[in-house]
Amino acid sequence: MEIIISKDYDELSRTAAGIIRDQVTAKPNSVLGLATGGTPIGTYKELIRMHEKEGLDFSKVTTFNLDEYVGLEPTHEQSYHYFMHENLFNHINVNPENIHVPSGVASDFESYCRSYEEEIKGAGGIDLQLLGIGSDGHIAFNEPGTSLASRTHIETLDELTIKDNARFFDKPKDVPRFAITMGVGTILDVKAILLIANGEKKADVVATFIEGPITSQVTSSALQLHPCVTVVLDEPAASRLKRLDYYKWAYANKPKLAK
Repeated sequence: MEIIISKDYDELSRTAAGIIRDQVTAKPNSVLGLATGGTPIGTYKELIRMHEKEGLDFSKVTTFNLDEYVGLEPTHEQSYHYFMHENLFNHINVNPENIHVPSGVASDFESYCRSYEEEIKGAGGIDLQLLGIGSDGHIAFNEPGTSLASRTHIETLDELTIKDNARFFDKPKDVPRFAITMGVGTILDVKAILLIANGEKKADVVATFIEGPITSQVTSSALQLHPCVTVVLDEPAASRLKRLDYYKWAYANKPKLAK
């Protein structure tokens, strides 16, 4: 696991966008796994800038989003389908036919979850998966206690997640109680992972998932099992890491290995 410490959120966003740019440049038909929430917005803004100012081409890229609220239509302003189009897809040249966001209104969720897994496999698997992290340590909507071998499924949201997400809705009771989400096992199948986190409020859970034990009670800790994970943090989010100085030294001296 490579830990990159950025001085602030803007630098974090530029660093994360640069990693995604490098992936798309190296493989124009990359399959990208994408995330929603407040943290990726800066990364998406930087990708839009790269597309508009530097010609970053998404025309051959395929995308798969991590999750969606159950019960929200794609046109609902708090659906993740709407979020992705407003914050990224409407501003780059991605082919609409290559965009995959889970449906929150499927008629048969069990069958739909299986088909989402098959779509990912049919695309050749995800080359690079962007992740955020929840206050309880979840990745995607895999709440504490979710099997670390889980596949795409319907998840009952934890009260802490509902509280965290209530700020996006008019009233807390409007927050959906269920979500469709890629499973931890689905995420561990991807070729490379990029997790981003910012702010002091994420510092404890960041330290837990990086330096604590692997446990289903902190589903992000399963990333310790993946061979290619990059974590980009700002200084506040990294502030509780016990080996902070080591991570900084290791990243600063990495270029020496290429000589």
